[in-house]
Amino acid sequence: MGLDKPVVLMLFLLRQNLVQEAAADLFGVFQAAVSWRRAALLPMVEKVLAAHLPDPAEASADVVLIDGTTLVTTWDWASEGTTMFSGKHRDTGFNLQVAAPLAGDLLAVSDPVPGSRHDMHAWRHSGFPKAFAEREGMGDMGYVGS
Repeated sequence: MGLDKPVVLMLFLLRQNLVQEAAADLFGVFQAAVSWRRAALLPMVEKVLAAHLPDPAEASADVVLIDGTTLVTTWDWASEGTTMFSGKHRDTGFNLQVAAPLAGDLLAVSDPVPGSRHDMHAWRHSGFPKAFAEREGMGDMGYVGS
């Protein structure tokens, strides 16, 4: 496998959220090769993408729409205890807060918050309240009072 194929594999894993075994079948390699390449390339991909993250405070939108994602499921990480378990969804995962103007362009995505927490908790820990303090915000009923 040359250099281009592992990069495509890494981006494919990030975009499709496939298990490594399925990605290995699609790319014609062993699962261990997928795991090794993911571990080696992920820090580099994160470094490159970090330079392109938009600053929500610099967004030109007057009105910002805020919402939390449905539970983004993960494997059952026993080491995390019950923090990743969402009683509402009866599954393990995390919550992301997403901000967009009325036109629908993506302004910002928060860091993940354990799935056991409500949207309002995720909102308070996202950094969005400070970033969007000067703008009119709109959210669903889970954000009443914010």
